[in-house]
This record gives sequence, structure tokens and C-alpha cells, in this order.
Amino acid sequence: MINIDEEYKGLLSGVFYAGKSKEDRTGVGTKAVFGRTIRHDMAGGFPLITTKKVSFNAALTEILWILQGRTDLQYLTNHNVNYWTPNYEASGRNDGTLGKVYGHQWRNFNGVDQLRNLLLDIKRTPHSRRLMVNAWNPADFDDMALPPCHYGFQIYINDGVMDLMWQQRSVDVFLGLPYDIAMYGLLLLMLAKGNGYKPGQLIGQLGDCHLYNNHLEQAKIQLARKPKDLPIVDISFGLKIEEGANDFIFIPSHNMFKLNNYESHPRIKAELAV
Repeated sequence: MINIDEEYKGLLSGVFYAGKSKEDRTGVGTKAVFGRTIRHDMAGGFPLITTKKVSFNAALTEILWILQGRTDLQYLTNHNVNYWTPNYEASGRNDGTLGKVYGHQWRNFNGVDQLRNLLLDIKRTPHSRRLMVNAWNPADFDDMALPPCHYGFQIYINDGVMDLMWQQRSVDVFLGLPYDIAMYGLLLLMLAKGNGYKPGQLIGQLGDCHLYNNHLEQAKIQLARKPKDLPIVDISFGLKIEEGANDFIFIPSHNMFKLNNYESHPRIKAELAV
């Protein structure tokens, strides 16, 4: 069974040992590789990395924030999620939002509610090869604190099983990727639960996979650790749509999720590159 801890460790090791020096937007500098795929079988547990502690609350808060179409900092900070604040401050914005980032694009891509369309298509044509959501909208780049790193996902349904594959252009392997994995794992759980399917494969297609130069020592510590058993996430209510005059989308809330048996190695502190 494909396990995310082993997949992640393999990617981390590959970048650490085989990555080539590469300049980047932040000026910190990186070691990088290009074009990698990671997989996880959801039957093996929830994909929350165990070789360091990862905040389940942060991943849950961000994916619910996106699903609601929100772009404000207040929702995040109200739930003790603060890692978007440096990007907001660096952007020069003063409106309390990150601009037309993920939530805006998922729910209002040039006037199109992509989440609504996805949920309707899952109900009506689950065999479709068009079960996709896209956040890459060049027309809105000037009104974003940061263009999307994970820019799209696709759903595949067959034989009662739902798989999810996301695409990501820029992958901060040490700090950001564990949260991206958990967010899309949660999205797969919500979609499968709400629409009567078994969650299957979670797949990440990754572009520029990098370790910032100020994360190399931390990565070395993490690589020396042995993965533990993955946790289980119970969800009492899924993500679905009720068709009607005003199609109603049911989006779960924080209290509908329970993380069970999460045992991890200690957190490893690292500075965010902005």
C-alpha cells in the first residue's frame, strides 16, 4: 500500500541529495528538482506527515476558508493560522484580504462558481473526465498577494471509489507541502463522504520542488526520523450540493472533523521564505 510518509520522505531525500542550486523570487536560494509525483492510498490512514508535527487545524482551516470562497486574513487568524500574514504584509495590501486567491477562483472564476459546477457534475455525470477546478487565472494576478502554488485539481470516479489529483507549480517541500497534502486529503474525504464514494488515491503532480537554503539543516533532521503509523480522520458530514432554485452547497465546519491517533515526531521550526 502506497504510504504518504514514505513518498514524502523519498521526495525530501531526492531534493536534499540530488537537487541543484537555483535562484528564486525570495532571494533565499534553493536546491531544486522538477517534475515529481507523490501518491497515497487513503485506506492506509489520513495523510498527515508523522516525521514532524503538522498542524491539522491549520490544514483544515485553510481548506474550509478556500471552499467558502473567502480571501480574508481574519478568518485564518481567528483560527490561529498565521502563515499567510507575511505574504500579506509583503504584498503591500491594506484591505485585510489576500486578493483574488484560491477561494475567489474556486467560487468566482470570471463569474463562474467552479465548486458548484463540480458538485453538480459529480451528481449528474460521475464518469466525466471534466471534474476539475482551476485557480490559475492570469487576468487576476495583479490582484493577488501571491499567485496560486497549487493551481488545480481533478476528480476521478470509478467502481464506487473517488480519487483526487492536484497540480502544483511551486512546492516548498519542507514547510508548505505537508499542509498541501493534508488539505487535499481533507478535500477528498469531504467530497467522497458527501457524495457516497469511498476515498481512494490522493495524487500530487509537482513542478518546481525545492528546499530553501535555510531549511537544509531541518530537512537533515527530518530525514533521520522513522515514520510512525498514520492517524485516522472521522468526518460526520461531507461536501455536497442540494439542487434547487438556489443550489445549496453543504460545507462542513470545524466541529465535524475529528483527528484520531496522531502520533508524530516533534515539530521542527523553520523560517518562512517570503
